[in-house]
This record gives sequence, C-alpha cells and structure tokens, in this order.
Amino acid sequence: MDHLNEISVEELQEALDNVDGNKPTQRLLAAIAYKNGVTQTELAEWYDTERKTIYNWLKRFDTDDPLEQTVSDAHRSGRKRKLSEKQQQAFEQTVHESPQESGIDAPAWTPALAQEYLQETYGVEYSVPSCRRLLTEAGLSFQKPRRSTAESDENEQDEFYDEIRESGGKWMPQ
Repeated sequence: MDHLNEISVEELQEALDNVDGNKPTQRLLAAIAYKNGVTQTELAEWYDTERKTIYNWLKRFDTDDPLEQTVSDAHRSGRKRKLSEKQQQAFEQTVHESPQESGIDAPAWTPALAQEYLQETYGVEYSVPSCRRLLTEAGLSFQKPRRSTAESDENEQDEFYDEIRESGGKWMPQ
C-alpha cells in the first residue's frame, strides 16, 4: 500500500503538535503507527473500529493539502432550522414569560405545550424531544415539582412523622 510514502514520521509528529480535537489526533497517531510498521488490521483493533475506517484515514494523506487540514473533517452545517432566527428569538422571549401571558391556560411551559404553541403560532412541527432541546436552548431547565410541608394536610404530616419514628428514622417501602 502506498499510503504515506511521501510523508515522513517527523512531518506527522509536527502536524500532531498543531492539531486540536480527538479525531485529527487519532488519525495522525494511526498514521505514525502505520509508518512504524503497525498493520491496518492491528490499528483497527487498537481503535475499536473497522479496517475500512483505518484505510480511509490513511487514504486522506494521499493529497497535496497540509496535514492539519487533511486530518480534520470539513464543517457540516446540519439540517436547516425550522424556525427563522427572528422566530427563534420571539419563541425564547415567550417561554421566559408564563404561558398565561400568551393566552394559554397552563401553569408552566412543558415540551408538549411548546410543541403545540410552535405548531399553532409558526406552523412548524417539532417532536417533543426537539421541543425539550429548544426550551433548554432558551435557557429553561426542568424543575420537578415538590409538595412542600406547609401545603400538606396536618393529619398527613402527623402520619408521616409517626411512620418515620416507627421506622427508626429510615425510609421503608410500603
């Protein structure tokens, strides 16, 4: 195999000093090991990947591009957002207010409520997990509601404390 014939180990080590990120570092280390006699099959075992992946890593070096650029992946923009930047900002402002201020009869924003709001307001469909991500991006965090002792019935408080005393202060399954 003619991979890396034109590149010295010193050049690979110099490139290793100039790259950031896990993948580029792995690719350069694999190339250095390959130049030192380690087979592609052994490299695949070391990196817990397919031999074809190692082959593709080494094949990247068959170019005239600088090594730092060769081992780095091109930027992937991903899927286009369903909401425009302006709509995203408006949504974030809305969820920082209570749902009642938007005319929704609910005590707090939930992913399902955000899903419904986005469909009705902007005509876009999001899954519940995507709505959870949007709420997180808007700076909201999930808060589990807890009943405070002050709100509970006085008889329930007494029963609870009796149960704790009887159990020796340990939580017991019912």
